[in-house]
Amino acid sequence: MLRFRLLLTALLAVAGRAAAQPVVDGVFPPEEFAARRAAVFQRIGDAVAVLAGTTDRPGEQPLRQGNQFYYLSGVVEPQALLLLDGRTRRTTLFLRPRDDRRIARMLGPMLYPGDSAARATGIDSVLDRAAFADAIARVASDGRTIYTPFRPEVLGSASTYDVVHLARVTHDDPWDGRPSREEAFRAKLQAAAPRSELRDLDPMLDTLRGTKSPREIAVIREATRITGLAIVEAMRDARPGMTEYELQADAEFVFKKHGAYGAAYFALVATGPNTFYSHYHRNTARLADGDLVQFDYAPDYDYYVSDVTRVFPASGRFTPRQREFYGAYLALYRALLSSIRPHVTAADVAAAAVPKMDSILARFPFTDARIRDAARRFVDGFRRPIPSLGHTIGMEVHDVAYPTRTLEPGQIFTIEPAMQIPEEHLGLRLEDMLLVTERGVENLSADVPVEIADIERVMAEPGLSDRAAPARPRPRAPRR
Repeated sequence: MLRFRLLLTALLAVAGRAAAQPVVDGVFPPEEFAARRAAVFQRIGDAVAVLAGTTDRPGEQPLRQGNQFYYLSGVVEPQALLLLDGRTRRTTLFLRPRDDRRIARMLGPMLYPGDSAARATGIDSVLDRAAFADAIARVASDGRTIYTPFRPEVLGSASTYDVVHLARVTHDDPWDGRPSREEAFRAKLQAAAPRSELRDLDPMLDTLRGTKSPREIAVIREATRITGLAIVEAMRDARPGMTEYELQADAEFVFKKHGAYGAAYFALVATGPNTFYSHYHRNTARLADGDLVQFDYAPDYDYYVSDVTRVFPASGRFTPRQREFYGAYLALYRALLSSIRPHVTAADVAAAAVPKMDSILARFPFTDARIRDAARRFVDGFRRPIPSLGHTIGMEVHDVAYPTRTLEPGQIFTIEPAMQIPEEHLGLRLEDMLLVTERGVENLSADVPVEIADIERVMAEPGLSDRAAPARPRPRAPRR
């Protein structure tokens, strides 16, 4: 806790890092991306892999590259194309030509075809985008297999499920029916190479992305550190009468102060009865004395994200009933956390955790029947044949699936089990970032306060609202 207080005291005086990492590029050295492409070459044999980067934004929006394209190249230029030739084991990047009008409108470095871009990216050749047609024609002449992503790109504040679901709904809409950009790209490839078989590159890249490299882990660790600072700042600022979105603003200040691109997902700031919803995000309710606040928000930092949830009392002090509710949940949560180990399945973890949880139920000093019943339902949920631990995390908040059924070193996931009192429309949910190692599991978010005494100590400290100029009067938001 002392380390957190020292870090947060310095938050407004100086930036958290002497020089923030770039927001959109330069995250990894070229050899990191080269190693990923080498892994693709090992899998595609004589075939080629082709990826289309994202387009220009339709308005005054910051550019963010699609995750699959970025994973293999580190390039953030719009309308870029990437070709990995399995026969020669060479990679070619195709970029738009230099455009002086664009330079006049833009700020910051841009890449253009030529040797300087090849040196900067570590990619073998960087050619004009117009040369892509000839490159595909050469592939087509041999009828070689072409691997390319089939699912829609993920550009931030989203996960694979989200974009796939949206594409399906759009396709099935009788008043829309558009194909995805990826479908259109595949149609163009097939027309240009009619004898080539098109195969889905996504499963191959997902397998690679499922296990994080040391450099990826370092970025996710930093994203989680920023997340912890943001959560603590929201704790410090919270008080009855504030709106949920004001606590969201506290976190977003911290995100940008530490160089984040933006948010990893919409802010899940829920007070009182709103805690019952797992993904509540209206954020318009006012905190009331006697409320618990559930805070789940994290940044999109250097193309990687975090996901941490904490619960705290709106008043700064837990009531006796809140102590019982939260205390029982925390004990059960820790029983689950302590049961996670490498080389086992989720079912193995649950099987190890349930006896510990049963022991907690037997000895916990319950005084409230509803809390006791909620705790029992919580434990019973882990007796199911296929229990859920949480979700993978990496470039997306609900990241690509594990490459294995068991938990293996280099994988990162969260646990976020909920304990609810349906009669009162109340819920509790903590969430931590867990890195599987050879020796066990490291909790990357262990420093974010979770003990009642630590939470109350943080909430007694001044928040951003205490140090900021008074805001203009605002319209009253509804209580719920």
